[in-house]
Amino acid sequence: MKLFGRTGHKLMVMTCSVILALTLVACGSANTGSSSTPTSSKAPGQGCTKIGVSLPETNTSYRWDNQDKPALLKDIPAAIPGSQVLYNNAGGDATVQQSQVETMITQGACILVVAPHDSKTAAAIVASAKQKNIPVISYDRLINSADLTAYVSFDNVAVGDLQGSYIAQHYQSFVTANGTNNAVLINGAQTDNNALLFKQGLHKALDPLFSANTLKNAYESFTDWTAPTASKDFEAALTQTGNKLAIAYVANDDMATAVITALKAHNLAGKVLVTGQDASITGIQNVMTGLQAMTVYKAIAKEAQSTADVVKALYNGQAASTVATTTTLEPISGKNIATVALTPVAVDKTNVAATVLADNFWTKAQICANVPAGTDGIC
Repeated sequence: MKLFGRTGHKLMVMTCSVILALTLVACGSANTGSSSTPTSSKAPGQGCTKIGVSLPETNTSYRWDNQDKPALLKDIPAAIPGSQVLYNNAGGDATVQQSQVETMITQGACILVVAPHDSKTAAAIVASAKQKNIPVISYDRLINSADLTAYVSFDNVAVGDLQGSYIAQHYQSFVTANGTNNAVLINGAQTDNNALLFKQGLHKALDPLFSANTLKNAYESFTDWTAPTASKDFEAALTQTGNKLAIAYVANDDMATAVITALKAHNLAGKVLVTGQDASITGIQNVMTGLQAMTVYKAIAKEAQSTADVVKALYNGQAASTVATTTTLEPISGKNIATVALTPVAVDKTNVAATVLADNFWTKAQICANVPAGTDGIC
C-alpha cells in the first residue's frame, strides 16, 4: 500500500531536515566544553563561602603567624557568617606556597588571600586562579600580576620614607658622638616588592644627604629578611668601615635585633642610630631601652579588617574598587590594581604610649616584661 504520494514524500524529507537542523543548533548551543566559552551570571567570588589564606613564612617576622593569622581567621568569618577559611603558611618556600594554594583550590576555595613569599613567582598562583574564575587579593606584599583583583597593604614607600626621614632628623648627634658619617643600609629581600618600595622611600629621604656627603652610604645590601643574614651582612659592614659607624638603617625589627647583638659585641650598642619596622615586642623594648632609635608601627588589625571588607564585597558580587582607597601601579604589567593603602606610623620613645599601647597592639605587661621599672615613663 502506498502511504504517501510523491508530494507527501518530499514534505516528509523536508520536515526531517528541519528537525535535524534544529537539533544540531540546540546541541551546539550547550556548554559542552569544546569550542564554546562557559559563561556565568556571577561575578568572580560572588557567593563564595570558602576563602583560602596563604601567608609567606614564619622566620622573617613575628607578625605572620602571631598577628596576621589570628586577625584574618577572625575577621573574614565575621564579615561572611557561615564562611570557612582554609589557612596555610609557605614556610619561606615559593614552590610550597604555590602547591598549598593549588590544594586550597582543590578543596573548594573560591576567593584567595595571598601574601607572597616571592612577588614574581606568585604570579603563577594568580594565573592558575584566573583560569578557574577565582579572584586573588594580594595581602601586604604586591604580587607581580596584572590579573590581581585587589591589593591590601600599607603605603610602603611611606614606610621607607618614615625610616629615612627619622634618620635625616636625628643623625647629627650620632655623627658627632661617633666621629664618622658612615651609614650602613640593611634592606629586606629583593624578591619582596615591599622591600623595593621601602628602599625607594628610604633613598627619597637620604639621597640628598648622601649627595652632599653629609652622610656616607658606606655599605648597602639586600637580605632574605632573616636575622642570620642581616647579622652576616652587618658584620661585613663593620669590617669594611673599621667599626666606624653612626647609622644602621635596618628594614625590620627582627633584623635590627641581630644588628644590635653585633653592636653589643663591639661595644657600640646604644651608640648607633638603629631603625626597624613592625613594632615587634622586642623592637618596642629595644626602643624604650635606647638600643634602637625607632620602629614603624603598622596596625595589622586594620589590614586584616580591610582584607575582610574586600572579601565581603566580592562575596556580594561587588567590585574591589568599591572598597579600595586608591590604586597601585603593578610595575611589570603597568596595570593599576584596586588598593586599600593604610597609613604607617613612626614610633620612638616619645609616642609608644600613644600608639601601640593606645591601640592595644601590645599591653603594658607585655612591653614591660624584663624591662627595668621606670623605663620610658611607662614601666
